[in-house]
Amino acid sequence: MKAQLFQSASVHTQIRLDPRTKLYLLLAVNVIMLNSNTVGTSAYIKALLAVIPFLLLLTSRRRNGAVCFAIFYLAAQCGRIFLYNQTTGVADIIIRMLIELMLRFVPGMTLGYYMLSTTRVGEFLAAMERIHLTQKLTIPLSVMFRFLPTIAEEYRSIRDAMRMRGIAGIFGKNPSAALEYRMVPLMMSIVKIGNELSAAALTRGLGSPVKRTNICKIGFCVWDAVFSLMATASAVSYLLLT
Repeated sequence: MKAQLFQSASVHTQIRLDPRTKLYLLLAVNVIMLNSNTVGTSAYIKALLAVIPFLLLLTSRRRNGAVCFAIFYLAAQCGRIFLYNQTTGVADIIIRMLIELMLRFVPGMTLGYYMLSTTRVGEFLAAMERIHLTQKLTIPLSVMFRFLPTIAEEYRSIRDAMRMRGIAGIFGKNPSAALEYRMVPLMMSIVKIGNELSAAALTRGLGSPVKRTNICKIGFCVWDAVFSLMATASAVSYLLLT
């Protein structure tokens, strides 16, 4: 099932990064991408950073995601080059807003998807314990790792059930019915699933003061150093040259 993707995909990845490296890459890429400086050297550095999530998706055998990310990002870059200053008024504001949103948020969101889809919950918890992160953060984050795929699976089930009853999406003939019969059950499921996952996390001993044991193997390798150096070099260059 698709929901199992977030728990089992790490076994099949060609390049296996440590969860701590993934978290560092996520922070570095988001901090630089969300910076408002987009002229001169900073634009080239941001474009170089955007290569990292693309490479990681390719190495994790998620070619469709890598292609989609490349298309969105290249389209936004082409829009910045060819569409800026070509329109005026409200149209120019909308175009600029959409392009900037894609350039700043899509790389970070793609890297977040990579982290969630290639990291098991046990691996993530073991890595967070290695850096002595408090349980006040590790427990909610571990719940999130199972919460997002469960919600996605629940939404697909609701969508298929509504299609069988002739209720299309919000862009169909009856958007109000779609919102009522799709979103209301989804919101109820979100509350229920959140409570169930929180209870499951606690019953597995995540809130216990005793140190947990785990059988998953984590550790740094050559690829962790390569991608960390890429992110660090880009961040240092961005700070020094902009």
